Formats: sequence, C-alpha cells, structure tokens
Amino acid sequence: MKFSTRMFKTMAAAIGVTALLHAYPAHADSVHIAGESTTFYTLSNYYGISADEIMKANPNISALNIYPGLRLTIPGITSISANTAQAAKTVAAESDAAAGTSILDVEPASNTLTAWGKPYSYNKVLQVKATAYSSAASENGKWGAVDYFGNPLKLGTIAVDPSVIPLGTKVLVTGYTHPGLPKEAFVAVATDMGSAIKGNRIDIFIPGSQSFVSDFGFQYVNLYFLN
Repeated sequence: MKFSTRMFKTMAAAIGVTALLHAYPAHADSVHIAGESTTFYTLSNYYGISADEIMKANPNISALNIYPGLRLTIPGITSISANTAQAAKTVAAESDAAAGTSILDVEPASNTLTAWGKPYSYNKVLQVKATAYSSAASENGKWGAVDYFGNPLKLGTIAVDPSVIPLGTKVLVTGYTHPGLPKEAFVAVATDMGSAIKGNRIDIFIPGSQSFVSDFGFQYVNLYFLN
C-alpha cells in the first residue's frame, strides 16, 4: 500500500525421528526447522558450511528474524548422521516449548525486552497505524520491488514517514496478526517511504502474493525503538 506449526510438531511426535530424517534428503539441499537459539552462526558451526553460503541460500530471511518453526535451506547436505537425528529431536522440542508460551517479555522499568530469547534495549515506544505491501509492481512504482535505497524488499523492511521515524531507524514491531509475519514480534528497519505513509503510519513489507498480503488490512501496532 505504499502508493494509495503446530501440525508439523504433532506429526513429528507421532511418526518419530526416523521420518524426520526425510527432511534431510541425500544429494539435495536440506531444510532445517529453526529452534529458539538458531542463528546463521549456529547453523554454520553445525553443518560445517559458511554462514555466507547459508545466507545466500535464504535471501529472504533476515538474520534478525529467525524464529522457531522457520524453514531454512541448508545447501549441499549430502549425507545423514546420528547428529542430524538428534538435531531433529532438539528442533521439535524447542518448537513445542515455544508454541505454548509468549516469546515477548517487556521490562518497562529498565527499557529492556526479550524476543525469541534475544535481549534488546529500547528508548521509546510508539503506537502507529500499519498497513502491508507486497512486491507487486502496482504497489512499488517504476523502481520495482526495492526500498528507498535500492535494496530488494525483504521481511523486516518497513516504509515510514521520515519526519516521524527517520530512515535507518531499527524497531521491534509487535501487536499484529498475519500468517506471513513471525509470531508476536519481529525486528524491522525503516528503509522505505511511500506517498500514502504520513504521520504515525507504517507500511510493512510481507513476502507473498498481493492477495495474501492484503489480508493484513489496517492494524494498530507498537514500535519499540531499539538502541
């Protein structure tokens, strides 16, 4: 608008770790289901692949927005090991633990918060009216699916009114509901603008089809300005 797992966990418990190994096919890229402590660095150490290779295999995933249940491509895995089976067990356990509890813990007295087990400090909170936009040409003008600085749109990109939220500002977004966004919270950076985004407004980029993204509608969300 710039211009105008639980099923997996249940099945894993029922069929056991043996079937989970099918998520790691021989002679093909594999899929890793993220847990609470997953980062590109931990994946690099575990699989013996450089973090840059893993990031290139997942161009639409920001390092700041890896959350339990997220599917990440691991390039070039060609064999199965006992350690992989244990990793599958750990991933399922982490996802189960996260499913029934809030991932966001805010401590206003100290201006700190924890999201997905990662600590942050913030200096202010602002409630804004939010919309969402996709990579569709009709929503991005002549420059295409890039932000104000020419970077490809990705999860974590938001469009803002720079007089209210300066470009480059990093925020934690909370208070929304949409299946295309991480549960409860995600880190975003103000790198885009739009003619319709004025005042206490933001536009959130969500990967997916235009119809899927439009289901976001209008929502009031809270922004925690990160230090």
